[in-house]
Amino acid sequence: MSRVAITAAEVACALGDTLESSLARWRAGETGLTWSEGLLAGRIADRSLMKGRRYGTASNIAVEMAKSAVAKAGWTPEQTRGAWIFAASSRGNAAELLRANAHRRPHRRFSASNTLHSEIAAAVSIELGIRGPWQMVSNGCSAGLDALGMAWMALRSGVVSRALVVAVDLPLLPALLEDFRDTHLLASADLNDPLSPQTQGFHPGEAAVALTLELHGRGPSVDLYAANSDAYDSLVIPEDGAPLAELLAAFEKPDLICPHATGTPNHALAEMNALRTAYDQVPPLLLLKPFTGHTLGASGLLDIALISAAMGQGSVPGNLGGLSRAKGVSLNPPADRCRVLKIASGMGGHNAAVMLQL
Repeated sequence: MSRVAITAAEVACALGDTLESSLARWRAGETGLTWSEGLLAGRIADRSLMKGRRYGTASNIAVEMAKSAVAKAGWTPEQTRGAWIFAASSRGNAAELLRANAHRRPHRRFSASNTLHSEIAAAVSIELGIRGPWQMVSNGCSAGLDALGMAWMALRSGVVSRALVVAVDLPLLPALLEDFRDTHLLASADLNDPLSPQTQGFHPGEAAVALTLELHGRGPSVDLYAANSDAYDSLVIPEDGAPLAELLAAFEKPDLICPHATGTPNHALAEMNALRTAYDQVPPLLLLKPFTGHTLGASGLLDIALISAAMGQGSVPGNLGGLSRAKGVSLNPPADRCRVLKIASGMGGHNAAVMLQL
């Protein structure tokens, strides 16, 4: 069986502007969420990563993450040239669409291309000299995990031996936040506890992620990807969690689950119902959004990058202190190396899951 490995990764998120700094804060048990203008959210500290006159803000930071990941992987120019790109975002270059991008000093000549979701993938291709095909996935909050899964399928099929997977979302824009408030999804208080009975919504976060996948490479492996849809509602998921439970049946029981766990009341109920349906005893849970905020379409790939890097170091750090847990479900990750199942769900009812193993 062909083994597909994650050989390198780079991230910028609320925890840090690099993968290494983000892992250090996670291991220290520190949240990256901060208060600003009445909102508890996850912000990327280094704003220079988003600046540039040719590309949009999301495209610029995607390029920076991609360059770093490829350098860490040690790809030669020829290996880079032949790779495939799978990019993902929920809101793409929304700042450019909303004309909220003055800080990057945009050049008006590129206004049309700046508003394309696919500019993210195109910019990575152009700036890294990648001549393999690129694809742009926009499946809401499951986009990053789906991009990883599609890259995994491409490598398993034998049509390519290397793939670069990129995901970015920068949702801290007044117009987008107002939309989330109107939809009653955004948290209206400072409670940062996704499974609490008092949870009211999600805390948004910025993130950009890139990782390299290689056939027969060294590193944590992607063992299986699967996806399905609820066919239920454009905003909420069925409270019984039945479609997600059906998806989880495709996987062997993991040692640890990193759920989507956004913090919305509907999702907290539905996802736990799905887990209880799928397993007689729900495996321990790892909740990463209390550290990073909900980074929308980048969230699945961000969690994968953090977890796979931690696995490569020998152990997965624990949860943020003081979190609520569901009855009979542990929030204590196994101390030894383990199989981890990552779950993501997108607005409109699209579910994705990936199994990781060292």
